[in-house]
Amino acid sequence: MGFKEIEHTADWELKVWANDISTLFEQAALGMYSLAGSRLKLKPRISRTIELQNIDKESLLVDFLSELLYFTEVEEIGFDTFELQFDENTLIATLYGAPVDTISKDIKAVTYHNLEILEEADGLEVSIVFDV
Repeated sequence: MGFKEIEHTADWELKVWANDISTLFEQAALGMYSLAGSRLKLKPRISRTIELQNIDKESLLVDFLSELLYFTEVEEIGFDTFELQFDENTLIATLYGAPVDTISKDIKAVTYHNLEILEEADGLEVSIVFDV
């Protein structure tokens, strides 16, 4: 499991891989925060629970990452631990984190550009493009 930045002409692209769908979403979130240079304060610890529904896993991934961006922009909180439960095309996520200490780069949006969760021999893989 993991993530790495892929060079992209105008936006940022992140390649993410994991053994299962929950870990893939978690690594995508951690990778997005890493791209933004996000650092969290140690305290207070905060939790939020969200429920998302969409037509497929790719759309759920965009919705999930977009919700995390919303929390960062509006409530100035970020997350570093995730409990994710999937049921068909529904995601129930309990998010644990803290107030944002610093962010060095702004991400405007998560895009659908070439977004496809692929099943590989050793697990799942996806490339995500972020509008900056």
